[in-house]
Amino acid sequence: MLDFIYYPVSGILWVWHKVFGAIPFLGPDSGITWALSVVFLVFTLRAVLYKPFVKQVRTTRQMQELQPQIKALQKKYSGDRQRQATEMQKLQKEHGFNPIMGCLPVLAQAPVFIGLFHVLRSFNRTGTGIGQLGMSVEANANTPNYFFSVEDVQSFLSARLFGAPISAWITMPKAQLDAFAAYGPIPTVLNIAVVAVPLMIIASIATHFNSRASVGRQSPEAAANPQSAIMNKLALWVFPLGVLVGGPFLPIAILLYWVSNNIWTYGQQHIVFRKIDEEEEEKKQAAIARRADNAPKPGARPDLTKKKKKAATATDGSDADNEPEIVEGIVEGDISDQPNGDGSASKPKPGARPQSNRGKSPKRKRR
Repeated sequence: MLDFIYYPVSGILWVWHKVFGAIPFLGPDSGITWALSVVFLVFTLRAVLYKPFVKQVRTTRQMQELQPQIKALQKKYSGDRQRQATEMQKLQKEHGFNPIMGCLPVLAQAPVFIGLFHVLRSFNRTGTGIGQLGMSVEANANTPNYFFSVEDVQSFLSARLFGAPISAWITMPKAQLDAFAAYGPIPTVLNIAVVAVPLMIIASIATHFNSRASVGRQSPEAAANPQSAIMNKLALWVFPLGVLVGGPFLPIAILLYWVSNNIWTYGQQHIVFRKIDEEEEEKKQAAIARRADNAPKPGARPDLTKKKKKAATATDGSDADNEPEIVEGIVEGDISDQPNGDGSASKPKPGARPQSNRGKSPKRKRR
């Protein structure tokens, strides 16, 4: 049903097993070879998801920057859910914000986790529980497992990591542990716990510190959001505790996956965050430099040349349509229109400015 996930995961694991198995001092049957194959399967996935992870970080920061506007829209359209959703989409579109990019890396890792769990469990199909095939020890050892041949399956069964098969888990039934008998000593619960428990503790601590680093990058406004506060508590305490509680039920290889994934995440977060901080600092300094270039120098008078050019442009013929209209009619008492004694209109003296009585009440003539 999920072969489109199982085959790619087993294919990448197979390639890394062949790479490390070719190293002389390791060999294909070494538990370290199989452990490194799992670790580099994780690294391969995370390298492919590097760019989506960077976009996730940018999306998270952008979401924090848009929180005040989002809250304003929620408050403004609190009674109209449809209008609120429409305005939210407009806001996201204006700022190029895509919420899906914030979830893509996590969504992409989930199928790999499921695929790896299934492929590792399929190396030992002697169980009779849910999803198990109930094969005999001999039939299991002579049945291929996706990309892995019969020889690869037998190599996996004979591999030990400090005395424990990497597909075994602490609560594994004894009937399934017997499947390893033909290819080495039957592992005990103590053998498995010696390897699994330290990995559980490391995975739990690494999960906590990765969550702490992520929460520490949040803005005060985002951290004050009730939903964000709940998710932060889950990430800081519940998820790490879940690794400890669920560890006894997980194969050693899955614990290796968890540890290596957290190690990669820890390093990648610091690299990406530092890079983004440097980019934002460069943008900030560039903006300050532009403002400094446009500002007048200390003690210098502002340059009025541009203003004079604008004024000259406004008074030429091209702006004739924008000139104020002359009010028709003569206001009684206007000096320029008052008749002289000989009946002719008085004219202003050469060089004198025309006077206007606009705004003043006209004087009445005495009879």
